[in-house]
Amino acid sequence: VELVESGGGSVQSGGSLRLSCSASGLELGAYAVGWFRQAPGKRREDVSCIGDSDGHLIYADSVKGRFTISFDYGKNAVYLQMNNLSPEDTGVYFCATDCTVGRAKYRGRGTQVTVSS
Repeated sequence: VELVESGGGSVQSGGSLRLSCSASGLELGAYAVGWFRQAPGKRREDVSCIGDSDGHLIYADSVKGRFTISFDYGKNAVYLQMNNLSPEDTGVYFCATDCTVGRAKYRGRGTQVTVSS
């Protein structure tokens, strides 16, 4: 079982990135999937989550209106479209199989997002 994040990179303020959380060995659709981020010197932040059964969407106030989470059941992946990025969005982004990372059975190692001003 493995979750792998991809799509991170370095962009300038105002730019966009799309992160992917791809799963092998498990059906992501059977879980709620959350995106989280960790920046140096900051607390881990719950960025967004998509529910397993009802597809309920949750966003941190800091990303509402800029980030969109979505499921691709055919590709067994969850995406995080990030628009209008700012330096405050810099960090390692990882996905996990729960909206609360401490309850997640599986989590990925993360992908680095760096936004320069």
